[in-house]
Amino acid sequence: MTLPSSTRQFCYPEPGSSPNLVIREVPVAAPKSNEVLVRTHAVSLQFGDIIIARGGYPGPLPPNLVPGSDLAGEVIAVGADVTQWRTGARVCGNPTFGKLYELGAAAGAALGRPDGVLTEYRIFPADSLVSVPGHLSYEEASTLPSSALTAYNALASGQPLKAGDTVLIQGTGGVSIFALQFAIASGATVICTSSSDAKLKVATKLGAKYVINYKTTPNWEQEVLRLTGGVGVDRIIEVGGTATLKQSLAAIKRGGNVDLIGVLGGMRDISPPDIVMPCIVKEVTLRGVWSGSAAHWAGMSKFIAANVEATRPVIDRVFDFEAAREALAYLELQGHVGKVVIKI
Repeated sequence: MTLPSSTRQFCYPEPGSSPNLVIREVPVAAPKSNEVLVRTHAVSLQFGDIIIARGGYPGPLPPNLVPGSDLAGEVIAVGADVTQWRTGARVCGNPTFGKLYELGAAAGAALGRPDGVLTEYRIFPADSLVSVPGHLSYEEASTLPSSALTAYNALASGQPLKAGDTVLIQGTGGVSIFALQFAIASGATVICTSSSDAKLKVATKLGAKYVINYKTTPNWEQEVLRLTGGVGVDRIIEVGGTATLKQSLAAIKRGGNVDLIGVLGGMRDISPPDIVMPCIVKEVTLRGVWSGSAAHWAGMSKFIAANVEATRPVIDRVFDFEAAREALAYLELQGHVGKVVIKI
């Protein structure tokens, strides 16, 4: 097939708000020997895209930054030395895949941000792509690289989740909904928190046994203890960060696991004794989770294939490519459950 000579892509001349997003057309280079050219079919958005839109990203950003981190698409050309991919392959990509578990590169990924994937065509290093599960659409597959992989890493690593465990999952965003689905499919009991009764109804439909509205029940850790007979939960998917960590440590059982995934509540000051002493006295494992590895992806793909309906991605809304600004504005409202996707 004839390769494209150019691609339309969205970019931020200056980060600061989603209305600053502009569309431009730039040349497409042929892939180098170890690279792959991918035609984008769908992009799922992350909360990090909102942080960039607000101008609050803590690390350096390149000029005319292309947003978006998670893509599903089709290989249309491969470099001379690429053996693992052929044209027509359905793939997922993330600009930091293949790098997260290399120590120096992982630190760089945490501090900086390469151009993203909100573009019609994109070059990837061959090791930055993974195969799409065959039963998923491109829109569904685009939700996997960050949200699903992070949730799987949290539940399957360290002390892996087992049937009969009780898991507290904060919120109903992308990572949280995948964690809920994976936990239910694993035979765990799920308690879900949210500020919205409507969102909690969705969590209940997905299998959560107990739900807590943290606006009407601000001392939600006490309700968790009541529901567990004073024992606490085996595991917590912590997305609030320092805003909720003290309560999470009160709600976790002795020897439990708190998987720290996000800081949606902001980076508030917290007294070190409020963290250190509960971890010591209750022998709690507090583990940070940053996406996942190729091995995690392989394990997750196998798990998803064995639990097709229970793990089918929850997509709140799909936007057209030209409506990318509207998609980011919708995500920023935080009224969604699951994922927001842009179809290209």
